[in-house]
Amino acid sequence: MPRRSEKLFAEAQRYLPGGVDSPVRAFRAVGGSPRFIARGKGPYLFDADGKKYIDYVGSWGPLILGHAHPKVVAALQKAAKLGTSYGAPTELETTLAKLVVKAFPSIEMMRFVSSGTEACMSAIRAARAFTSRDKIIKFDGCYHGHSDGLLVKAGSGGATFGVPDSAGVPAAYAGLTLVAKYNDTDSVEGLLKANKGEVAAIIVEPIAANMGVVPPKPGFLKVLRSLADAHGALLIFDEVISGFRVALGGAQELYGMKADLTCLGKIIGGGMPVGAYGGRREIMERIAPLGPAYQAGTLSGNPLAMTAGIETLKLLSKPNVYKRLEKTSAKLEVGLRTAARDAHRDVAITRIGSLLTLFFAASSADSWDAVAKADRKQFGDFFHKMLKSGVYLPPSQFEAWFVSLAHNDADIDKTVKASAKALAT
Repeated sequence: MPRRSEKLFAEAQRYLPGGVDSPVRAFRAVGGSPRFIARGKGPYLFDADGKKYIDYVGSWGPLILGHAHPKVVAALQKAAKLGTSYGAPTELETTLAKLVVKAFPSIEMMRFVSSGTEACMSAIRAARAFTSRDKIIKFDGCYHGHSDGLLVKAGSGGATFGVPDSAGVPAAYAGLTLVAKYNDTDSVEGLLKANKGEVAAIIVEPIAANMGVVPPKPGFLKVLRSLADAHGALLIFDEVISGFRVALGGAQELYGMKADLTCLGKIIGGGMPVGAYGGRREIMERIAPLGPAYQAGTLSGNPLAMTAGIETLKLLSKPNVYKRLEKTSAKLEVGLRTAARDAHRDVAITRIGSLLTLFFAASSADSWDAVAKADRKQFGDFFHKMLKSGVYLPPSQFEAWFVSLAHNDADIDKTVKASAKALAT
């Protein structure tokens, strides 16, 4: 354990619950103590003791360009000199909104917020206001932020710590959330029929990435679209992770889909705190000040977040960017598969674009029931061997690895070599 990180962690635990501001950072799912990070550059992190790591967390997804991209940093420095927040409209908000709408044809009108959690809870409020219904359907293993009512059989941190629900959420409120099985359309249809005329929306990660990466089965999303239409419910795609990650237009571009409402975050803020929700104009016009559904935020549309988002999306809009990202990600997948095969390790590897997860001792990875059988202890051992080799992975079996445009062939080769050694031992 690096000495300075150890000292910083001990001090942090006096002031912060678990010494962290987001649970999975505490390393409790893998054991040991977290590394405190001093800086990032390109695909690398440097901890408080000066050790360098190849980073596959990428701030949990936003840093698709890598850490401290020169153009993003320069734009932020320029914007910060003009002021960090105004509490008033700026042209930057419209500029970023136009870039988002161009990439997502299903979004006709949108609103910026400060986190993915805010985006999802606000989209659900809009859906309830539009349909005059109270219930929603979500999927086991899918995480949509920590708002009340969505921490029911949630993925991400809930999956990591084996906590399907959260203390502090009133049972009556959580009772409005119906839980279906991901990739199982029969379970969705059953809930819609049993709650006829009561379901406001179906909310789903079109590519599940908070129980590890679990791709949708062929036709799953299209059936959800048909079921929502048939029962008068809205279809909400939570693309906080997949938006601008798997394609410029997210999972909706990848699978040829249109959601009624879309939740975004992470990449659209270029590493700054941000979220957004948007969709059909008639739905979004239910939001105040145009309609009766109230939602507001002091730092919504913050000029620094808008600036970082604009620069990031401009760079992602350049030709062949996603082809290059796919090539790098595919190289990593092939290398990991070869290393696992050579080490005779029973693993399941899933990848969609630059999202990837290696599940230990899981025969398949198409549902929460399947991935929940993964061997967490084996992953913990693997994680620490990789960390010792200078590769920083998400400290949980149930999180996605994020490949960035900053990773090069040498980084991938070093990662694969480290994984071969770790898997063999």
